[in-house]
Amino acid sequence: MRDKRYRSIIKTISWRVTGTIDTFLVSYLVTGEIGVAASISVVEVFTKLLLYYLHERVWNKVKIGQEKIEPDYQI
Repeated sequence: MRDKRYRSIIKTISWRVTGTIDTFLVSYLVTGEIGVAASISVVEVFTKLLLYYLHERVWNKVKIGQEKIEPDYQI
């Protein structure tokens, strides 16, 4: 079964929200500066959105660990 593109987009956004909060907190703990942490988080959110989406689409083409599920009925 293949995921549709919009599913990958929704998963990308939810993961990025989680990741950006983490990046902000770590950046703030390291620098002690809210402005610097926010700047790092803003840049990071855009680069990682694109990278995650592309990663997800590539893995949808990889067959390792997938099995085809046959329906229990016949038409």
